Amino acid sequence: MVVKVASMGLLGMEGYQVEVEADVSGGMPAFDIVGLPDTAVRESRDRVRTAMRNCGYGFPVSRITVNLAPADIKKEGPLYDLPILVAILKATAQLERDISDCAFVGELSLSGEVRSVNGILPMALKARDCGFKRLFVPFEDASQGAVVEGIDVYPVRNVNELIEHLNHRITIEKATYVPEEESEDFLPDFADVCAQYEAKRAMEVAAAGGHNILLIGPPGSGKSMLSKRLPSILPEMTFEERVEASKVHSVAGTLPTGKPLVSGRPFRSPHHTVSAVGLSGGGTVPRPGEVSLAHNGVLFLDELPEFSRSALEVLRQPVEDGIVTVSRVHATVSYPCSVMLVAAMNPCPCGYYSHPKRKCTCNINSIRKYLSRVSGPLLDRIDIHIEVPAVEYDELTQHQKAESSAQIRKRVNRAREIQRRRFEATSVTCNARITSDLMKKVCVLDDGAERAMRQAFDKLSLSARAYDRVLKVARTIADLDESEIIREEHVLEAVQYRTLDKKYWSGEEI
Repeated sequence: MVVKVASMGLLGMEGYQVEVEADVSGGMPAFDIVGLPDTAVRESRDRVRTAMRNCGYGFPVSRITVNLAPADIKKEGPLYDLPILVAILKATAQLERDISDCAFVGELSLSGEVRSVNGILPMALKARDCGFKRLFVPFEDASQGAVVEGIDVYPVRNVNELIEHLNHRITIEKATYVPEEESEDFLPDFADVCAQYEAKRAMEVAAAGGHNILLIGPPGSGKSMLSKRLPSILPEMTFEERVEASKVHSVAGTLPTGKPLVSGRPFRSPHHTVSAVGLSGGGTVPRPGEVSLAHNGVLFLDELPEFSRSALEVLRQPVEDGIVTVSRVHATVSYPCSVMLVAAMNPCPCGYYSHPKRKCTCNINSIRKYLSRVSGPLLDRIDIHIEVPAVEYDELTQHQKAESSAQIRKRVNRAREIQRRRFEATSVTCNARITSDLMKKVCVLDDGAERAMRQAFDKLSLSARAYDRVLKVARTIADLDESEIIREEHVLEAVQYRTLDKKYWSGEEI
């Protein structure tokens, strides 16, 4: 007799239904698992056998065959322990209740406890879409599944508790989702940053439009300090954005226990020794990289030229498209990566090129070699370039309090609300994501702005991509001014954010 029990699998960011088929028949005792299992799945045989015995259930001395369908997708991880155990209990009449509307996910300990697994949130979404009414998951992960409406998620601590519930001897209370506000108490404030008014303005523009930004300046000028305060002025995440970001972290296993959704916009700051795979994602079993873990948040690359060339170049397509595709032998998966790329760097190896008081010790060749580590195509994809000069003593010791993040965030929220209404009927979320078919419609320039843009295009030798990005930044500056038309002053400010590549990378001033 073949018994079928439903479970769920994970392929990239999406869950899929797995049917666990168990057949217990006569013959030489054996326990085989088929259906492209990996090592962790094959080891389920020992975990399931020992857990059943330690929980007081009889393990059949028979030939047991377990098939994980569909058989053409590789099954990975220990999450099939629980459905395999339930299938064997069902096949040996130790569980008689109809469970056709239930799905089971979980790893087993040898004592029968149910342990946490990754990816409960996307699997719960898929279980609901497949029509299941109940999903049984590890106790620690139930809060993730409870976010999904339309399916009852039950937290399971151990095997005995689950079977007693299925046999109507006890009742497991289903998990409930209690919405929580984004936690912002830990966010550093822009009020702590002395001076640097131009850089703060650039950060405000970047936050208002979701633009990528590059900060260039000597050591200690405040580049990292400014970057780490960017999340404090970004608009609050919508529920849909939190779910999207949480799916990535659920797959990666980085959601804190008891936190069903990410509590605020992600801020990822990988070390410059990170590999290309660490940034983009991948591995034998494809997993999200840093650029995907920063989805709907900020990816901060400090000391940009110190990153390997391969790591930086792998960011070009994800930063442009907002999605990264990882192809491996076993699968091709795609992860979302709609991020704000924030990068910081020194102007030369010693850090003091063009410093007004300290002499640069680098020669021309070393400066050019250092700057050439950041390629033109990547630089072209960064909307805003801003210089962060050294802070003077008088600026550090002034007693006047700088503008707080809360004040800046109010203006950012107003600009984002204008964009939300403008793009309401489209898939565009902010000005940085304006598609080419919408450019002429939403980026309307007056005569002065048109002249300024033409002059900038010719003088700075802008590429077509750079032209579009200047236009998008100008659109954001106009939104901050609550202006429907892009005026000359908006274009001029946007253009000044594209002049540093000519200063440092063209070689004219070095």
